[in-house]
Amino acid sequence: MLSTPTVSKTNTTQSQNRRFLRISEVEKVTGFKRTYIYILMKEGKFPKSVHLGMRSVAWVSDEIDRWVDERIAARDSSAIPCN
Repeated sequence: MLSTPTVSKTNTTQSQNRRFLRISEVEKVTGFKRTYIYILMKEGKFPKSVHLGMRSVAWVSDEIDRWVDERIAARDSSAIPCN
């Protein structure tokens, strides 16, 4: 008999908001073009894609959102206050 894994309510909520983003959506969110996204991935400066099939990749939306939030936080922490 197969048993079903136990999932906490927190993980379920996070999973419901998480989805795969294709390259066109990642380009819209980041403002970067495909080539630069792949350069950043190769340098370890951008979330890695997930292989969905032989010729299909996508990015996890939570990882892209986190990356955007990190860029904003870095900007805000290095901002010089105006007097």
